[in-house]
Amino acid sequence: MSFRFPRSTPSEQQVDAGRVQAFLDAVEAADIELHSLMLVRRGSVVAEGWWAPYSADRVHLLYSLSKSFASTAAGLAAAEGLLDLDDPLVSHFPEFDAEITDPGSRAIRLRHVAAMASGHRQEMIEQALRVDPDEPVRGFLLSPPEAEPGSVFAYNQPCTYSLAAVVQRRTGMRLTEYLRPRLFEPLGIGEVGWLRDGTGRELGFSGLHARTEDIAKLGQLYLQGGVWQGAQLLPAEWVQAATRSQVANPDEPNPDWRQGYGFQFWMSRHGYRGDGAYGQFCLVLPEQEAVVAITAATGDMQGLLDAAWAELLPAFRTTDDRPDPAADEQLGERLRSLSLPRPAAAPAPGAGREEWTGRSFVVGEPGPVEAVRIVGVEAGWQLELATPTGALTVPIGADGWTTAEQPVPLACAGGWPADDLFRADVIMLETPHRLTITCRLADGSAEVGWREHPLHGLPLTDMHSGLFSGS
Repeated sequence: MSFRFPRSTPSEQQVDAGRVQAFLDAVEAADIELHSLMLVRRGSVVAEGWWAPYSADRVHLLYSLSKSFASTAAGLAAAEGLLDLDDPLVSHFPEFDAEITDPGSRAIRLRHVAAMASGHRQEMIEQALRVDPDEPVRGFLLSPPEAEPGSVFAYNQPCTYSLAAVVQRRTGMRLTEYLRPRLFEPLGIGEVGWLRDGTGRELGFSGLHARTEDIAKLGQLYLQGGVWQGAQLLPAEWVQAATRSQVANPDEPNPDWRQGYGFQFWMSRHGYRGDGAYGQFCLVLPEQEAVVAITAATGDMQGLLDAAWAELLPAFRTTDDRPDPAADEQLGERLRSLSLPRPAAAPAPGAGREEWTGRSFVVGEPGPVEAVRIVGVEAGWQLELATPTGALTVPIGADGWTTAEQPVPLACAGGWPADDLFRADVIMLETPHRLTITCRLADGSAEVGWREHPLHGLPLTDMHSGLFSGS
């Protein structure tokens, strides 16, 4: 439970610190917002950093990187004889058997859903929920595939959901409960949270909240063929099958998304990976003996990978170049001082403090926030957000990010670009997401919007892992 990667310098593991700096320069120039970066080589962390207000001890929503953890649960369940990849999916839901009459639906096997090859040609989550809002697996099976299962690739959330549902049904436990003694404790992964749906199941395809080092540990386990500290935690056969192409996907638009798909892992131009929306990455590079863990908030995921291949890949050297302690230290200093940009604004209005304090600003468009109130307090200012499900209050950081933990972890920075204009950013600290808030004194209006729009549709007061943690 206490395992933590050993720490090393880049030079000690033949990693070029200057190239890592070049990667940071490249993503900064491309306006790609990183929240964390961890490089592991030969089992040691050689570089790590978190962009304040994000931090090493805080979990982060992984979106579809969750799929690789769900796949691992399926591999463990298969090893225990609880499921077989050749099982028809419907065989694990006998209560649906009589009504699942389409031959294509009946032919879908667990190996097909594990590989996003159910025979459907498009994303099926909305269709499955339309057919049965209460039981997505039934809705999925009642939506026949257009092609023979196993023959075509389509990124399809009900595939992973169904695989995860089988694991939870066969084990009698949620994914986090099942993984706790088998994966999380051996790897030293602490408390995590996984979003549940109305059935009480953890989603599987998304919703896991975990730390950056947890991502790196999963990648290292796969890099080591399922072996951890001398024990075979995950069968080598599962690792090999999960991380090789099970189905071709040549029609995907981006180069790193058309290299083939395994069991909830993408093949890459280099190595393989788990990934999630807005740049949550676990890059496994067998040739380089390396793992790269990244959390981020970007719509340019291909651009982020392009920068990794251009700068990080050559950072992993194979020759005994002379160590460069000065470059190592320069990189370390930079990684220790990372911070997300804040709104450029004065810490207080130049005049008219009494006009601002306690005033409510009404949001014109329906959204996550209905009204904004700015309050002057002894320590400065605080922001109060009225939402449909409750109020959130956070101090406004004038010189840096300030945080509040209850009822949901947030961070805020802001101020006055002009005497009649207030601007703040509010970060939902266990997610990739940031709200931008603008208040105008002249008409009492406020505008609130997302920099990257959340995908689960949760209200602000539910955007944290504590709501559904338990492992």
